[in-house]
Amino acid sequence: MLKAASLFTLAALLIGVSLRAQSPAPKLTKADIDSMMKELSNWGRWGKDDQKGTVNLITPAIRKRAASLVTEGISISLARNTDPNKGIDNASPFLVKMSPPVDGQFNMDEQTTFFHGVATTHFDALSHVFHDGKMYNGFPESTIKPDAAGALAVTAYSDGLFTRGVLVDIAWLRNVPYLDPSTVIYPSDFDAWEKKTGIHIQAGDAVFVRTGRWAYRVAKGPWDIGAHASGLSALCARWLKQRDVAVLGSDSSHDAAPSGIPGVSFPVHELLIVAMGMPLFDQCDLEELAKAAATRNRWTFLFTAAPVRVTGGTGGPINPIATF
Repeated sequence: MLKAASLFTLAALLIGVSLRAQSPAPKLTKADIDSMMKELSNWGRWGKDDQKGTVNLITPAIRKRAASLVTEGISISLARNTDPNKGIDNASPFLVKMSPPVDGQFNMDEQTTFFHGVATTHFDALSHVFHDGKMYNGFPESTIKPDAAGALAVTAYSDGLFTRGVLVDIAWLRNVPYLDPSTVIYPSDFDAWEKKTGIHIQAGDAVFVRTGRWAYRVAKGPWDIGAHASGLSALCARWLKQRDVAVLGSDSSHDAAPSGIPGVSFPVHELLIVAMGMPLFDQCDLEELAKAAATRNRWTFLFTAAPVRVTGGTGGPINPIATF
């Protein structure tokens, strides 16, 4: 039988563990984000004129290794079909206008979209965000003109993206079909996912974080995801920088909403795009990929994407592909 002192010590230890497990996440301020902007900066890392950012981490050797991941030849789209219907989560529907038949045999259409937002799967180039008047690598925000971006445009990625993709399924990790919109993802979640899967995220990877946003929408209906969304804490930016991740994708806007940081609405966008030079894939549909990955117990794949070469574009609608 344990002595009273031993029992007291054991109880104190258990209470300490419990308190540590339940301790609240650190509260961040705008000053913290400003400090992290400097700490995590990749400005000048690939030269003062660089406009590709972390995509420089996808080397020829990494592309060759990624190609070897194709063992089945099964491809899965990571994009949603465009939605022509206006709603609470689709303020700017993707519009298709059909023209009359041309020469009696050709059907043609005009497509119009405001793709940035929470409805359309799209690619964010490095000209999409600025912080204190500066974009990635010190390019001034003034280079963005009414007719086009004068620097850091989507055309920097004209050769496409080809690397190892990694699905970090946080809903699967927590054994739920989807995360509640109030859920914030922390670096500890990435650590737990790596421990559970045995996969180590490495330099040049394209990481896709699944919250189950689209599964939640099917179960609960549309909601104002711009105001309430599960997503990353700004603290995850440091974790991604330490691993030298090349590209980040998500089934939402990456940032948890609200951010919880007064004066900073999208800290993840600012830290990744502006400081680190990391392009983003927003509003992906990761449901079919999640099913395929869970069935195979395989969380890595060949990732490919090729943004349209829009002169001066800050991004564009896109159809990313995962191939097993």
